[in-house]
Amino acid sequence: MTLTKDIPLDEVNPFESMMSRFDHAAELLDLDRGLYAILRKPERQLIVSIPVKLDDDEIEVFTGYRVHYNTARGPAKGGIRFSPDVTLEEVKALAAWMTWKCAVVNIPFGGAKGGVVCDPRGMSQRELEHVTRRYTAEIMAILGPDTDVPAPDVNTNEQVMAWIMDTYSQHARHTVTPIVTGKPIEMGGSLGRRDATGRGCMLVTLEALRHLGMPVEGARVVVQGFGNVGSTAARLCAQVGMKVIAISDHTTGIYDESGIDLEAARAHVRENKVLEDFRGGDRLSNSDLLELDCEVLIPAAMENQITRQNAPRIQARIICEGANGPTTANADGILEDKGVFVIPDILANAGGVTVSYFEWVQNREGYYWSLERVEKRLKKIMVNSFKDVMGYTETHGVSPRTACYMLAIDRVATVHRLRGLYA
Repeated sequence: MTLTKDIPLDEVNPFESMMSRFDHAAELLDLDRGLYAILRKPERQLIVSIPVKLDDDEIEVFTGYRVHYNTARGPAKGGIRFSPDVTLEEVKALAAWMTWKCAVVNIPFGGAKGGVVCDPRGMSQRELEHVTRRYTAEIMAILGPDTDVPAPDVNTNEQVMAWIMDTYSQHARHTVTPIVTGKPIEMGGSLGRRDATGRGCMLVTLEALRHLGMPVEGARVVVQGFGNVGSTAARLCAQVGMKVIAISDHTTGIYDESGIDLEAARAHVRENKVLEDFRGGDRLSNSDLLELDCEVLIPAAMENQITRQNAPRIQARIICEGANGPTTANADGILEDKGVFVIPDILANAGGVTVSYFEWVQNREGYYWSLERVEKRLKKIMVNSFKDVMGYTETHGVSPRTACYMLAIDRVATVHRLRGLYA
């Protein structure tokens, strides 16, 4: 049975890129046509207007999105991003990736994502707070600890989560800590949450090196994106003996074959917000950085960084996708033919949602874990999930990316079969 539809694949459309991979995995699973139809569409798509009075007393109306892709396995889970580039297609793709991500690491959440079309870099703290609170009020009908639990994403942070939690709690007339994750520790956040995504990247990179019989000590690492995920992954990879030779953000790239001084780079970013003017190595562009000779490449910036145009020039032996969708579907086959071992985003960066799950559990039981317990449980889940994916890779003779999708779709489809169809 052929499930793939005759839809031309726009390489930079994240939703169609994701769905092309879904279609391939669904065909290999011989997924029932009815389940295929259910899993190929988001359950719910909400578009809201967010009127806000700015500091100059002008009123601007922002657009916000919240998408629930699938909630068969549990409450919708997914971040909220603030960016002028947010689109509904992007949010749909990210919500779908969250569905598969939660299933790959086998935690009881479905997938969601949200976003507001705005440029937070040009907004005051007061304006950001007003946008956040009004957006929360507009989507409140679908929020809840048992229905939809947001988290931070691009250009949002613990403070934004605190505003969301407070806004929801004001309407509920009592404090509702499990309404969001990624909160400040003082408000019920989990220890280890800030480093969780980067730590997950490091853990699966270690497993990939071992799986391929490659030495950890001295393995050269290139990191695109020096935000929370990229900087954490770089620091932790260096701590276990790897050598980070290049880093970048949206302003510049830095290369030093003897190894970047990561503490100095992090201090520079804390003081200046960006890597620009950091003197710790030679300058290079983000595009050149991706093509450096290295053992491990961690794209931890934005979507669509590795495409069919630059994939033939990628020299990394392992790609660990710290960002969501950094590799387009059209690049997959090129990388596979080159023998590049790709740790897909829905596994590689699942450490964040895993510790978000831990935070949600701690909030609900009113008992908080030690950092040691959080990190131990995160390691167990990431290592076991890597092994589960490798099992599918070997059993079905497919790439790790296809194996991830097959594993995730199989788990979500199984729950749909057990629950049946409500009519």
